[in-house]
Amino acid sequence: MGRRVRIRHDMLEDMVGRAASPVFVGREIELAALSESFEQARSTAAATVLLGGEAGVGKSRLIGFFAERAASRGAHVLIGGCVELSTEGLAYAPFTAAIRQLVRETSAEEVAALLPVGGARDLARLLPEFGEPSGEVETDTARGRLFEQILTLLERLAERNPVILVIEDIHWADRSSRDLIAFLSRNLRTAPVLMVMTYRSDELHRQHPLRPVLAELGRVEGVARLELPRLTRDEVAAQMAGILGTTPEFSQVGQVFERSEGIPLFVEALLECGVDSSYPDSLHDLILGAVEQLPDETQRLLRIAAAGGIRVGHDLLAAVSGLSDVDLEDTLRPAIAANVLQVADGRAYAFRHALIREAVHDELLPGEHVRLHARFAEEIGRDRTLVPMGRAAIEIAHHWYSARDDLWALISAWEAAAKASRTFAYNEKMQLLERVLTLWNKVPDASSRIGVDHTTVLEEASEAAHSCGEIDRGMKFVKAALDELDEQTQPGRVAELLVRLAQFKMSKRRPGALDHFRYAARLVPDPSPERAVVLSKLGSYLIFSGEVTEGTALTEEALRIAREHNDECLEADLLLNLALGPSIEGRLEETVAINETAQAIGLRKASGRIVLRALSNTVDALNNMGRSAEAVELALEGEQLARKYGRYRVSGTFLANNRAEALESLGRFEEAAQLAEQALTMDPTLRTRHHLRRIRADVAVARGETEVVRSVLNEVEAFTVLDEFTQERSANSRLRIGLHLLDGEPLAALDVAERVVGEAQITSKPMLGWRVLSLLAAVAEAAEPIAPERATALRAQIQGVGATMGVHSPVAEAYRLSVNGDHDAAAITWERLDRPHPRAKSLLHAGRAAAGAGDREGAAVRLRTAHPIAVALSARPLQAEIEALARRIGVSLTGEGVPAATAPATASATAPLTPREQEVLRLVAQGRSNRDIAAELFISAKTVSVHVSNILGKLGVSTRGEAAAAAHRLALIG
Repeated sequence: MGRRVRIRHDMLEDMVGRAASPVFVGREIELAALSESFEQARSTAAATVLLGGEAGVGKSRLIGFFAERAASRGAHVLIGGCVELSTEGLAYAPFTAAIRQLVRETSAEEVAALLPVGGARDLARLLPEFGEPSGEVETDTARGRLFEQILTLLERLAERNPVILVIEDIHWADRSSRDLIAFLSRNLRTAPVLMVMTYRSDELHRQHPLRPVLAELGRVEGVARLELPRLTRDEVAAQMAGILGTTPEFSQVGQVFERSEGIPLFVEALLECGVDSSYPDSLHDLILGAVEQLPDETQRLLRIAAAGGIRVGHDLLAAVSGLSDVDLEDTLRPAIAANVLQVADGRAYAFRHALIREAVHDELLPGEHVRLHARFAEEIGRDRTLVPMGRAAIEIAHHWYSARDDLWALISAWEAAAKASRTFAYNEKMQLLERVLTLWNKVPDASSRIGVDHTTVLEEASEAAHSCGEIDRGMKFVKAALDELDEQTQPGRVAELLVRLAQFKMSKRRPGALDHFRYAARLVPDPSPERAVVLSKLGSYLIFSGEVTEGTALTEEALRIAREHNDECLEADLLLNLALGPSIEGRLEETVAINETAQAIGLRKASGRIVLRALSNTVDALNNMGRSAEAVELALEGEQLARKYGRYRVSGTFLANNRAEALESLGRFEEAAQLAEQALTMDPTLRTRHHLRRIRADVAVARGETEVVRSVLNEVEAFTVLDEFTQERSANSRLRIGLHLLDGEPLAALDVAERVVGEAQITSKPMLGWRVLSLLAAVAEAAEPIAPERATALRAQIQGVGATMGVHSPVAEAYRLSVNGDHDAAAITWERLDRPHPRAKSLLHAGRAAAGAGDREGAAVRLRTAHPIAVALSARPLQAEIEALARRIGVSLTGEGVPAATAPATASATAPLTPREQEVLRLVAQGRSNRDIAAELFISAKTVSVHVSNILGKLGVSTRGEAAAAAHRLALIG
């Protein structure tokens, strides 16, 4: 059941394959599944099908049949395939093939018109038909921009007709293609696009790089996995009838079914042996059976073709074989007639199945193997147009390496690595550079051959590793390079490597990054561009770590150097770094002004990265100033601009992160949560991902979704790693406290609070500090009934820290009012800022204070205002606290009188506690957590949670501390 290929060479039109069945056999279930996925893509949302199956089981035939049928119904089918060469560094091969097909069907100009302005220049890195590639090579955004252009192309193309993108043999896919496949599967979303990808399931060993990709995609909505089974006996009989043109004998069907085990390719091979022949003993011999029946000169030519790959161009095969066009065609005719070889588009020949090519190639003698691969390398090197555009470098590298020619293998791998870099295929570049390093000592004059020293190769490899996220390998490259350098003679080079090593350690969250940055700065003391770059990294690190004064001074020094050398892009970056200082310290108007200056430089230099970074920082500042609605609108403008620039994956997701923060501030919890989840599908940088996850956790704390909070804290390693950056450390502490309070663990929350209040890195910065102090005050209140002395000490520390902090924005002022206990004023401020959740919390605290002062009616007014806010926000913990306080003080939340159910709890009115609830209450009063109680009583933590909820309801209280106090007051425990 090999793939049907139309014969396009006029001189070969009379040739037809004999062994492939003209009848499509079976596969009704799989066809129905593919059709269902296509209908889903057409009508509701994009879909992806992962089609696995053994080699030779008929995946290509099934996909071909399905694609033809879908095309007849108006689908635009694009086909690309991975080849074995992809594993050696041929990046994006299936996507290049699919886009090339699209260009052939339309034109490069028409394809470019579907992309954002300048987008075609990114695709030019894959296909020269799109002109000169963009000059920008920023590794942190370039590959993401290429991914976005391909995503946009598919979405725009699908506006005309539904699109089916077929990618075959992804078990051979390179890392870049695998990443792009995952990216598209997550982000096509509503576009009418169906992606169908095939792979050999029998080749996926435990360490195969495709396995984690399949596992990841299996969790993505809209992705389905199909496993193509072998044919049944009846289906084998139908296939045989189609091939033979007559009904086969029953005994022959049995023999073929037993020997082929239901694999269609083997059925074809067995029939090629002839009905009266004995069948080969091994599958390898079986596959070669049809080849061995061909003339000797045809077999020889097939061995040459096999060295060239599964597909080889006519001109290249003629050049390598030395045959004229006529002789080549005459020699190939028997192979085409026997359906061993097929004529493909672009004056090329393709083996009917990869297994046939592999079997023929395996038959090469050692000397023959070396000679043939060397011949291919020589001919492609002589005329690079013999292979498809963009493939010459990696083809030459592959053939010289296969020919075991160390010198030319090294030279060609170095050239191919440079080519991979130009297409942002950083993983493939790293692999090729590793080959250069492996061959280095085998080539005596390696340095002179490629024009660089061994250290340069290590530096390039470390940069590639950094770009593709291979942190551990990158650290090894950097350390090896540092071992080869002398800081006395090459300080700038050593400094650059130390900066990269620091970045690797930051990515791994390992200690030591700051030491490397400082050492690098000492190595370049003169006011040079190298020093400016080092100081930009060091200064930024210090500011984010809370060392604002030193970080600002170093950033200002770097800024002077950048201006002296007229480096405006670096100047803009440094200005944005500089704006971080006043932002953290609460001087937000100053931050906005600096951001606008940097943004103007970005516009003048046409740097989308700088413009978007400035916008992101301004959005954050506006939200911290209390202008959250403005922040949302500006973020939306920035996200649209990010799409225009093709930078949504990096810059756009960070803007989305800041928009989600503003939405959360405005109480638009569902929008914030959905936006965070949507941005995560774009595969943002790790730091942005963690920010987005924390926003989702903030919403979860407000809603009482404890498992979501716990999941986020585990992902960002908040329980195990003390983050070096102020913002991250503050957010992690805030979420940990929130989780402990949700879990009914006030003492655990108090433990965290006592540590946090002493951390000047967090509490001394107004932007973050007032919010943290407000939360710590709430912890002190919750812990008061259980640990009064500790709660009192915490309050004193909070007041001491608050006395040292300034107030530079309405948001900080609202938090300050809460810290100082002026909850009514805080509620008014929050209302003015349109922040409903903190407003309702302030009203609750104000109501509790009023109740404590005997002002029952005043408390009722506040609670009646807060309650509908909490209900509208689905803020269940806050709602429960409001309702419990209302019950305790005996007020109605509707103002319609006090029903019996809400009367104040007394010893006689309290619903009786069960014996088990009394046991739980006794342990709650001791300050034990749900998990501790569960362990002591040999029940689950969930059961404990249910008991605690019942206890709070029966006692008419809202917190565990209040329950403990009520238990003592009502003598419910001994």
